Amino acid sequence: MSETTNTNEEKKKPSLNGRRAVPSNNSNDEENEVPEIEVFGLIPRGFNPKDYLHVVDIHMFKEPHEINKQQHHTDKYYSPKLIVRRGQLFQIQIDFNRPYKPETDQFWLEYLIGRYPQQNKGTYIPILVDDVLKPGRWGAKITHKENNSVRMSIMSSATCIVGKFRLYIAIWTPFGILRTHRNPATDTYILFNPWCQEDAVYLDDEKEREEYVLNDVGIVFHGNINDIKLRSWSYGQFEENILDACLFLMDKAELELSGRGNPIKICRVASAVINSRDDNGVIAGSWDNTYTYGVAPSAWTGSVDILLEYYSSKQPVRYGQCWVFAGVFNTFLRCLGIPARLVTNYSSAHDNNANLQLDFFLDDKGEVDTKLTKDSVWNYHCWNEAWMTRPDLPVGFGGWQVVDGTPQETSDGMYRCGPASVQAIKHGHVCFQFDAPFVYAEVNSDIVYSRREKNGTQVIEKIDTTHIGQLIVTKEVGGDGMMEITEEYKFQEGSEEERLALETAVMYGVKKQTTQDTMYRPQTDVDMDFQVQKAVLGSDFKVTITFRNKSHNYYTATTYLSGNIVFYTGVTKNEFKKHSFSAKLEPSSSSAFDVVIKSSEYLSDLLDQASFHFFVTARINETGKTLATQKATVLEIPTLKIKTQGETVAGKEMSVTVKFTNPLKKTLDNVTLRLEGPGVLRTMKKEFRQIPMNSTLIWEVKCIPERPGLRKLIASLNCDALRHVYGELNVQIQKP
Repeated sequence: MSETTNTNEEKKKPSLNGRRAVPSNNSNDEENEVPEIEVFGLIPRGFNPKDYLHVVDIHMFKEPHEINKQQHHTDKYYSPKLIVRRGQLFQIQIDFNRPYKPETDQFWLEYLIGRYPQQNKGTYIPILVDDVLKPGRWGAKITHKENNSVRMSIMSSATCIVGKFRLYIAIWTPFGILRTHRNPATDTYILFNPWCQEDAVYLDDEKEREEYVLNDVGIVFHGNINDIKLRSWSYGQFEENILDACLFLMDKAELELSGRGNPIKICRVASAVINSRDDNGVIAGSWDNTYTYGVAPSAWTGSVDILLEYYSSKQPVRYGQCWVFAGVFNTFLRCLGIPARLVTNYSSAHDNNANLQLDFFLDDKGEVDTKLTKDSVWNYHCWNEAWMTRPDLPVGFGGWQVVDGTPQETSDGMYRCGPASVQAIKHGHVCFQFDAPFVYAEVNSDIVYSRREKNGTQVIEKIDTTHIGQLIVTKEVGGDGMMEITEEYKFQEGSEEERLALETAVMYGVKKQTTQDTMYRPQTDVDMDFQVQKAVLGSDFKVTITFRNKSHNYYTATTYLSGNIVFYTGVTKNEFKKHSFSAKLEPSSSSAFDVVIKSSEYLSDLLDQASFHFFVTARINETGKTLATQKATVLEIPTLKIKTQGETVAGKEMSVTVKFTNPLKKTLDNVTLRLEGPGVLRTMKKEFRQIPMNSTLIWEVKCIPERPGLRKLIASLNCDALRHVYGELNVQIQKP
């Protein structure tokens, strides 16, 4: 086959580097030119190709209501091409110029992908017509003949490359091979198949397949452990051009086409290309509350705008934080047919030196020393789980795998994470690839509070073994509720199995630092805790500190409260409240002390997620021992109200209104509203110059829903003073 390319700009043939006979084949988009006549030698003078069988037309049965897309669960894809799942039969019909005679006529099908198709790499697939089809192996069989047409069943391999294939029909003649010309209308997308037992992503539960592959809207859980918040996210994996954008990501990551049948490889390269660090990937992260020349992470309502912008501009889209990386990654996985879900870990450890402990250093006043303290606790962190077998690991480690596109630490020199087996993390088998120690630390680290004495010795004041990874959740199957999956990652806190898993993890090289040059003598007869009152953004609230003196001694405690405005990653922006007092602790009794936080103290510096972090430390004067505890809290943020008017019927115009009342004691400037709903309307944006305090804004939008069924509308409001304002509405779109 000749190797000229038919891309628009004339490309030079890539130079060979002496190690390989053919250049790397890592673009689904590039093509080779296939000869329409491939002659065997000299052609006799009277040879006329028209004397032989030739193809007049090929019917792909590619409409959403036709057999292929219905049987392959691909009818929702907004694409005019044929989309099928691997390892499963699909139908085509070939019209010839005359009736096909099996005794004398011979034809076969050729599927090609990429610029350098090779049979041994699975990028050139010739399929001969046979009488018997073998499950999960390439084959073609004639099921019906009528006049000049033949109807065929084609079986694709359950391990074949996932991507866009070109189809040619080749016909044998005594003098050479005649082929159909290049026809983009017959291009066939082949995806992963969770319905096929031979596929590495096979999932045996129909309700789970509907949720983890076919649901195009999901829920992101955020907030913090004491105040869980949720918002909807539009994955939009079936929207126009999204499948091509997802295939482009693998081209961008330069994943060899021959590796694109393997979900492990795809997840690994995708976790790097989802973020823009070191490879100019899809989303640029920003955690510093300044989003100049970009969109604030909280303003996005779904993945579609991000993927389409990246696909057209080829430049990183600004800006994202963990749920945005996870939302886009989930779209990518579901679009290709890999079952996937978005997971939130509350109180997630970012352990800089992976020693399974987060070190918080206190100075001699009992305040946290920010220069020495490098580790942080994220209020929450979102990642993804993808479902697949792991033939590269021992039996038992298949199933859900952690993949994370948020750039936190490098892995093999790039910002990526996973796939790491959830089962391996639970049992402490962190020696199995990829990045299990990092994920293990995110859900299992201990927090160690230590203080350096004047003579240089380090005194450990407190070890908190239960703060990290307290709750791990995902959206429930078939509903919008929360499903707890903490037990899939770890055994019951304090149980024998949990200690054993920890010892296993340490044995496999996760460093658990020894406390040799440190002393640990905690104060055991006094307990201290504090509660933060639930409050709405813009109002005053109080923090109540309680002591329980279990001894028969009379104590006084010098108590210090530090209130910090923090990023949701646990990194402090600034301290807005310092308050110290002396607490008298009567023997065998409890006492409570209130500290009032005024809105004027925090409003001017508030960040995106209205997130605070309080440290309380108390020194028992009589013993010199220190008590320390910390908590994050999130203010209640107002919501958007969405309503529809009139009837909601597919193909008919309907009206949607979004309503918002400004709760702050100040005017909001430069406000952006977004509204989207897969199958109902593409993302719409509107800018408002000002919303005065206590005033209400109403925005009305007209749209024509495309698809019947239960759909979801999602809205967000964004401005410098107020972010993470969301609203959503379930709408039943009727059939016309």
